[in-house]
Amino acid sequence: MLSTDSSLLMFMALFALYSPLAALSAYLPIIGRFPPRDQLRLAFGLFINVSVFILLAVWIGEPLLGLLGVTTASLSVTGGIALLYAGIPMMQGHNENAHPPAPVSDEPSPDTEQEDWHSVLFTPITFPLTIGGTSFGLIVAFAASAEGVVENADLTVAGIAYAAVTGITVYAAGRVNRWVSDKARMVLSRVAGILLTAIAVSLVINGGTRLVVETLQSLNKM
Repeated sequence: MLSTDSSLLMFMALFALYSPLAALSAYLPIIGRFPPRDQLRLAFGLFINVSVFILLAVWIGEPLLGLLGVTTASLSVTGGIALLYAGIPMMQGHNENAHPPAPVSDEPSPDTEQEDWHSVLFTPITFPLTIGGTSFGLIVAFAASAEGVVENADLTVAGIAYAAVTGITVYAAGRVNRWVSDKARMVLSRVAGILLTAIAVSLVINGGTRLVVETLQSLNKM
């Protein structure tokens, strides 16, 4: 397979797994808590985080997992648990009073304590809403089949393009949030919470099943 074919396939697979439209609805209730300036910082921060994730997965992903004794299945379970932690309060509407919509102005209100955007950049925006064990395993699989530095470089370029898509999606979520009414935002928050909880349960079940299978296989080899 040509190097460009592999990189294009990896980008398409990551794009389909990410699903920007579905991700936008999941980002919306989180991004909406911040002013436009912080939304832009979150978008750029996500791009940097995903880019670093891509570089690690392509160039040292396979040996790193072996060195740490961590499997993609365990990463999936961890991501599912983290997503449950974020999704269940949203589904129950607990975050509606705790996190009121952020003001449209770039300048914070003197009477309102602004939430630090760093607190949501890694969890849950970067992990597990954007990247997780499944996407890491997918990238490592493509990198394992690559032959030579040139193919790995092409995969890196494809991964950076994917990182740009995630950053643009977060920025778009911030723009869309300005057009959404408070009532619609609450509805979307609960719908997103249901969606995130369903995804989390799927991650925990799939990852847990794979962990059991891998454990049984290792026991059979003894």
